[in-house]
Amino acid sequence: MGEELKLLSAWVSPFSRRVEIALKLKGVEYEYSEEDIFHNKSASLLKYNPVHKKVPVLIHNGKPIAESQVILEYIDETWKDNPILPRDPYERAMARFWAKVLDEKCLPAIWKSCMSSGPEREKAHEEAHELLSTLEGELKGKKFFGGENIGFLDIAAVILGYWVGVLEEAAGVDVVTEDKFPALCRWAEDLRNCPVVKENLPPKDRLLAFLKTHSEMLNSHQK
Repeated sequence: MGEELKLLSAWVSPFSRRVEIALKLKGVEYEYSEEDIFHNKSASLLKYNPVHKKVPVLIHNGKPIAESQVILEYIDETWKDNPILPRDPYERAMARFWAKVLDEKCLPAIWKSCMSSGPEREKAHEEAHELLSTLEGELKGKKFFGGENIGFLDIAAVILGYWVGVLEEAAGVDVVTEDKFPALCRWAEDLRNCPVVKENLPPKDRLLAFLKTHSEMLNSHQK
């Protein structure tokens, strides 16, 4: 088709890895461009995402798409093979809804639960547990949120399946524990063991070392 596809990304960003996983699932070829999102953002990133100046940005035939969830939907609509969003309109709406809850409510509460202290941590811990309990219920005995195969919400939740555990280790706290969230913990293990996911996760030791020193910086340079 002669298409040009480029991804402005960062190795440490789970939001960027969402896009890579979706492209790999679809079997779509693309050019990868590593961004120094903390110290030296490229001219391309500033040009193609002037609003947020964050990764990831997918550039398709010169046209940029920003924000990981928006990019996932664009990928699914552009390349029809191996759909990641459900066909059923209600199920599609629910996948979008929970992905939005994950990004806007669940992840901030988990982040605060790991990074704050005292009463603020306790409050965030309670909020995170309440939200995670609801997500736990959404699995309803399924292997993945998408059923037998990973789908939109599973890809969006890769941060919960991998990054959160490393962040907990870096911060010395436990939020997502097997006794409280057995279904989520089993799901996370199954997700990490999917070949397309496994090959797109950053090395744990490298990520752990990074999060021990740069966790606050990471939170403000991706979306």
